[in-house]
Amino acid sequence: MAAETVVQDNDTQVSDDQWGGGKAPFKASYGKLMMWYFLLSDAFTFAGFLIAYGALRFSSPTWPVPDFVFSTAPFGVHDAPLIFVTIMSFLLIISSVTMVRAVQEGHRENRQGVVFWMLLTVIGGFGFLGCQAWEWNNLIGTEHMSLTTNPFGSYTVDGVYLNPDGSVSDETFEAGESYLIHKGSLGHHELEGYDEGAGDHDAHDLSPGDHAGYFVDDRGYVHRKYQVTSEGELNGQIFQEEFGPRAFGGLFFFITGFHGFHVFSGVVFLLIILINSASGLYAARKNGYEMVEKIGLYWHFVDLVWVFVFLVFYLL
Repeated sequence: MAAETVVQDNDTQVSDDQWGGGKAPFKASYGKLMMWYFLLSDAFTFAGFLIAYGALRFSSPTWPVPDFVFSTAPFGVHDAPLIFVTIMSFLLIISSVTMVRAVQEGHRENRQGVVFWMLLTVIGGFGFLGCQAWEWNNLIGTEHMSLTTNPFGSYTVDGVYLNPDGSVSDETFEAGESYLIHKGSLGHHELEGYDEGAGDHDAHDLSPGDHAGYFVDDRGYVHRKYQVTSEGELNGQIFQEEFGPRAFGGLFFFITGFHGFHVFSGVVFLLIILINSASGLYAARKNGYEMVEKIGLYWHFVDLVWVFVFLVFYLL
């Protein structure tokens, strides 16, 4: 058969050598295609986790309010809702921008430009991980949240607090308002009237049991007592703050930890590719620093996933 045989169909002519294989589909290399396959499968994994979070959240009668849970920041900053996580998100978004610049410099075969912008990307990744480490330390060490214990809750009814002597306080609350069950010192979420009832002692010095305006359980958690109101009047029913939905802590640490693992892995790969770029390994290949472009796809994916994690945990 002649090598130049032509197949004609509906006025379209295709030469035999175009069917011989070995051509990159969509003008993408094998490595890029495999990266896209990986990112697609990883996207389904994150989607499953976030859908599970939504299903558990909307099946619960109450859920912690993000503005209350995430209201602290380093250096003693309190009552600043979402300020710290906004800084975290800004670092990750900026690192995605620097990654774009690294890819652009790679296409230009500019080794110094690639190294410079990738270095900034690594710094942004480490900054995000450092912020996440502080946030976890604060929630676990200060607020005592764990995989199985969620001290953050919200009221389902309107009511008023009780003072430590059992009398009715002037402080009222509405259904949906947040609270934090304390353990140890009260920290920045100080209970009104607590010091008057406990003197100079903190929760560690209180024995479990009923202390009029608050209740201390066997684990040292301080629950505040309150009286429910009905149509603006006290109805005589007295309750105490209960732990929030147990699933909140587990979901938060698992999903943000899974994303943090992706960021950490990305930083490690960025460092490896940064070293290779600086050594001139990719410059010798003359392929537009394709490896930098592939790790850039991964890094942008990590950034995009954080947008959805930020949405469901911190904004909704």
